[in-house]
Amino acid sequence: MAIALVAAATPLGAQEEVTHTSGNILSPNAGLMFWTLIIFIILMGVLSRYAFRPITAAVAARERSLEEAIEQAKRDRVEAASVLAQQRQLLEQAQGEAQRLIGEARGAGDRVRQQLLEQTRGQQQEMLERARKEIDAERRRAIADLRREAVDLAILGAGKVIEKNLDDQTNRKLVEEFLATLTPAATAR
Repeated sequence: MAIALVAAATPLGAQEEVTHTSGNILSPNAGLMFWTLIIFIILMGVLSRYAFRPITAAVAARERSLEEAIEQAKRDRVEAASVLAQQRQLLEQAQGEAQRLIGEARGAGDRVRQQLLEQTRGQQQEMLERARKEIDAERRRAIADLRREAVDLAILGAGKVIEKNLDDQTNRKLVEEFLATLTPAATAR
């Protein structure tokens, strides 16, 4: 558009004259400068109205979005640090809780083991007492059996010695009275 304006504004003859008469392109030409200034002002008005405002608005919007993104990144970083601190605290609490549970489990295991040992000791004592009682009862039975046999042997021996046969009831009574008079140490042998 600017080129079309320059071409329309400059007469053909003037263009040829400029190129033929002046060999130096740096020499000032008032007509050319006037039209160049007019075209520049028109181009500046068109660009400012249709290009610079949208470009400036887009740059400002992009700048705002970048600032918002930076602020959001800062907020996210602070939030991430906070969440990380909370996670670390929760992890430490979980580890502490796990250690506490392990300690409790060990204590409970020790208590159960101690109870089982005490229960086993109690059962062992009961078994020993039962065995002692059974041994004592067997000993008494054995002693009673030995006494009966001793009484029977004594009766048989006395009967043969005396050659007089007393009845069994009387013989038994006599021998038992005799054995009762003996010392307990003599019967224990």
